[in-house]
Amino acid sequence: MNRLLLFGAFLSTLIIGFFIGTKITLEPSISNAGSISFSKKFNKLNEIVGLINNKYVDSIDINQIQEDAINDLLSELDPHSSYSGPVEFKAMNETLEGNFEGIGVEFHLLNDTILVVSAISGGPSEEIGIRSGDKIIRINGQTVAGTGMKNTDVVQKLRGEGGTKVTVTILRNGQKARDYQITRGQIPLNSIDVAYMLNDTEGYIKLTKFSATTEDEFEDALIQLKAKGMKELILDLRGNGGGYLNAAIAVSDQFLDDKKLIVYTQGRKQPRQDFYATSKGLFEKGKLFILIDEGSASASEIVTGAVQDWDRGTVIGRRSFGKGLVQDQTMLRDGSALRLTIARYFTPTGRSIQKSYSNGIQSYNEDLNERLKNGQLLSADSVHFSDSLKFTTPGGKVVYGGGGIMPDIFVSLDTTGFSGFYGEVSARGIINEYAYELTDRSRKKLSSYKNIKDFINEYNLTESDMNDFVNYAKKRDSKINLTGLSISTPTIKNQLKALIARQLFKDEGFYRVIQSTDPVIKKAMN
Repeated sequence: MNRLLLFGAFLSTLIIGFFIGTKITLEPSISNAGSISFSKKFNKLNEIVGLINNKYVDSIDINQIQEDAINDLLSELDPHSSYSGPVEFKAMNETLEGNFEGIGVEFHLLNDTILVVSAISGGPSEEIGIRSGDKIIRINGQTVAGTGMKNTDVVQKLRGEGGTKVTVTILRNGQKARDYQITRGQIPLNSIDVAYMLNDTEGYIKLTKFSATTEDEFEDALIQLKAKGMKELILDLRGNGGGYLNAAIAVSDQFLDDKKLIVYTQGRKQPRQDFYATSKGLFEKGKLFILIDEGSASASEIVTGAVQDWDRGTVIGRRSFGKGLVQDQTMLRDGSALRLTIARYFTPTGRSIQKSYSNGIQSYNEDLNERLKNGQLLSADSVHFSDSLKFTTPGGKVVYGGGGIMPDIFVSLDTTGFSGFYGEVSARGIINEYAYELTDRSRKKLSSYKNIKDFINEYNLTESDMNDFVNYAKKRDSKINLTGLSISTPTIKNQLKALIARQLFKDEGFYRVIQSTDPVIKKAMN
């Protein structure tokens, strides 16, 4: 039960609507804001919407009725055909297009106060001196501390068109409150969290999504790591839910020889289309390890499938999500968007990775919990494939289709440190909150660490820190379950240390601390 509790918290962080698209289609599919026009011929949907709008007894929101009808219609197709309203589409599209306009800070609401976690490199806030630990107490003269604001409220006040200005009042430890006027600008949303050397020869890249900027980012990362002596690469695709098809092809191309098939797509109305590697790959030689788990989907599975099918590298981790459907995205006239499944993709050996959705969308969405219950996240022997889905790579390795990619080396879900207490403090975000508070009150001591290496070697949480953490959790909830506290203490200490490192040394600090106890990375390095 403790494992299920924590895994439930993990699932809540996954984006369910994994998306692969080759392009955004700009032709309008809705003729106007008041009616749906699927064709000029007689259409029952058009007629019914018109009758409701003109004759129904009570006043209604006809636009909302149409949106509900669209969602109901798409739910009869497959789990990944979907519709997004204008606001939702804009937010989603920003993450895939790789930028938005704002002031460029990562923040956390701590005790009803906006705490700056970090200023984004190259953003307007960093340029004028805003830094980790600063508290934003007023925005444009309006008090925001202690007013019960939500994350969405803060984002709405800080984001805006490039070139516009916003004044934030910053409270910094030991100093008087000070106003900063910030000119909003383009803020990059990187698809690569970190890229660094693990040792003299092994490089590590954490790729979190496949966006419009991924190709350039990935190429730059490879160039920098090779310049530092990289001979082996660990590409971490765990939790990467996908993105653009062409970005997945570009990443795969870096590893495969010229003219090797990367992936092909085919659908009822879409003829087969093959995508091949070119001669421009920057890492076609050298050991390659791909890390995957149950959160690796769609574009992540394209890269992994191509590497595995050509015997180019070793796949380590747990079976991937199993999303092998291609969506075409059409932007509608009112700013909303339709993502419609138009094809399936197939790996070089001909594997379809898509898991079955014949039992309905609810069963499909509960699949990861079912994997945990039946032991598939804990033992490779619990994962079974039909012989009809068996394929063989050129090197003679047997691989399977139909429900995700099975790694070459299985690493069980690490349940070390799982307990009732850990499940509760993790799911409620108490670990994150305490890390911010501990960092904030320890700025003077933490400022003595000039680099991440010194921090990792010298900084450790004390027993007093852990006692304080437990008291902090009890203040949040006096009835919190303390069962398993001693079991989870090492795990919580490491997470707190990693979160503190993120505030001091950004994402590289976080990952370097976490990887010290990461069994999947250890397996790759060994």
